[in-house]
Amino acid sequence: MKELSDKRILIATKNEGKVKEFAHALSKLGKEVASLNDYPDFPDIVEDGDTFAANARIKAKAAGDAFQVVVLADDSGLRVNSLGGAPGVYSARYAGEGATDSGNNAKLLAELAKLDGADAAEPLADGTRLLSEAQFVCTLALYDPSTGEFVETEGTVDGYIADRPRGEGGFGYDPLFWLPQLGRAMAELSKEEKQQISHRGHALEQLLDKLK
Repeated sequence: MKELSDKRILIATKNEGKVKEFAHALSKLGKEVASLNDYPDFPDIVEDGDTFAANARIKAKAAGDAFQVVVLADDSGLRVNSLGGAPGVYSARYAGEGATDSGNNAKLLAELAKLDGADAAEPLADGTRLLSEAQFVCTLALYDPSTGEFVETEGTVDGYIADRPRGEGGFGYDPLFWLPQLGRAMAELSKEEKQQISHRGHALEQLLDKLK
């Protein structure tokens, strides 16, 4: 088992996209990150909460109690207005257990194609259709097993779901998430730009403020 020093913080995730974003953000504080991918024998955590906050607490506590170190966990996902807030807490497995990003994106577009488009916006100049208003949500939970206490924050960012993917960056639903204030999809942003505007970036900024 890799040693967790004061300069390393354990992130309770196996999602490499999230690991890279946390590593980029926390490096500015002189912190390195470890993730559950560094501990392949650690069992998958059952995320059976009905809110993002509940799932973040579940993951943070499970890893914190097991390793007896302070753990940061995130639960995040996509809420689509036209779908009544779906996929919500099921965002990572919208197309089924073990779903890929491309599978989830395809399922999302298929579900929106069944609707009448009442929540759609004006098409973009290149003909891209904006199918529905949507919101990315991220809840962070920092758990200290020595006290049993949590520090929690939530960040959001509003946008639209486009009818086709754009950009090569990011992960998850980023290629479909159009940001009207920037005129680009989330997957078209640099790491620095995404950190400034993303739901995870906002939640992490609030967390750091609380810790100060």
